[in-house]
Amino acid sequence: MLVKVHDGAVRDVTFMEDTSSCTSLLISGGAGDCKIYVTDCDTGVPIKALSGHTGSILSLYTWGGAMFASGSHDKTIRFWDLRSGSFIHKISPIRPDGGTSPASAVCAVTVDKSGRLLCSGHESGDCMLYDVRASRVIQTFRPHSAEIRSADLSHHARYLITASYDKTVSLTDLQGDLGDKLPTSVVAEHDDKVIKACWHPSKLAFISTSADKMASLWWAHPPTT
Repeated sequence: MLVKVHDGAVRDVTFMEDTSSCTSLLISGGAGDCKIYVTDCDTGVPIKALSGHTGSILSLYTWGGAMFASGSHDKTIRFWDLRSGSFIHKISPIRPDGGTSPASAVCAVTVDKSGRLLCSGHESGDCMLYDVRASRVIQTFRPHSAEIRSADLSHHARYLITASYDKTVSLTDLQGDLGDKLPTSVVAEHDDKVIKACWHPSKLAFISTSADKMASLWWAHPPTT
């Protein structure tokens, strides 16, 4: 099956099981018209074209059977509910130094299984933690010196790993008060830009992929306080 709905580069895709209609959906976003398309996986027919972003969509993440988040080059994160025809909430992150101007492009988003905590990775190397239910930024911090290309929460959202163009993967311990300074350490290094890092579904292990043509499996060693 070939799905051709975008008029620009496709930057991210994710699947969702729609709990209301019991159908499998493909959600995709990228450059061009900056729309997010929802496609029925059984028929290959697009059923929604969602507008809102004014820059390329760089990251998508789904949870709960109806909700998903998108990160964009327009420096915003938007929350979407498939039962609605448009985004239901928008976040415009600010710089971690306390400035009032928006943070850089949102290259990665991830949400814990409960739908309460969102973590974003930015072109500047910054991360943001966001309380979804309270609609507030918990904190921003900088685990990398270059663009973050992926972010992933471990089982039970105890740890966050981020992969960066600075050739490293960092692990941040999220146990304890999320408003405090969080223990962060480099847990993997490559010889070139790191493109992706994601957790094993149940073990404290992760895989990373890099422009150095390697895919490497690592055991995680949480940072000490």
